[in-house]
Amino acid sequence: MRAAGPDGAIGHEPGSGPLPADVPIEVDLWPRDERSSCWSDMTRTFVRGEISDAIARLHELALDAHERSCAAVRPGVTGEALYDLACDVFESAGYPTQRTKAPSETLREGFYYSLGHGVGLEVHEAPILGRSEAEELIAGDVVALEPGLFVAGVGGSRVEDLLLVTDAGSERLTGGFPYGLVP
Repeated sequence: MRAAGPDGAIGHEPGSGPLPADVPIEVDLWPRDERSSCWSDMTRTFVRGEISDAIARLHELALDAHERSCAAVRPGVTGEALYDLACDVFESAGYPTQRTKAPSETLREGFYYSLGHGVGLEVHEAPILGRSEAEELIAGDVVALEPGLFVAGVGGSRVEDLLLVTDAGSERLTGGFPYGLVP
């Protein structure tokens, strides 16, 4: 689980202490199967209490980027093409991404990381789904897509699912879990 609160989703702060009300709480699970030694990876964002309009909007955009990129997963698509789909959503809403930042700028809000990564014998492995990944997905790849949008002083939302690339497209392996902000 990641930190809660208006700045909790910035970076990899795991958080500590009681979970406060009325702020986004990011739950990131990455269990490893003991028999196969393969990993899984899934994230959901919840708010215990009142959901502000600002958080609801960030979550709506994260879900839109997530659905668009998940729908495009298939053999032959590149990590860069999937990343671009997510960036298009966030940039059209006025948020910065790695594509729009200045070369020496370090983003601390917006969509400031890659879209996702491969998952298998390591929880983070190739292929990387980012702005410069030209490797094409192939049937049998398992990828985690995890777009998120964060604003300092407000908080953010991230949604992550694991997808198996199939000959016909993809199969969502963790899609049976709810996407809403209410736990």
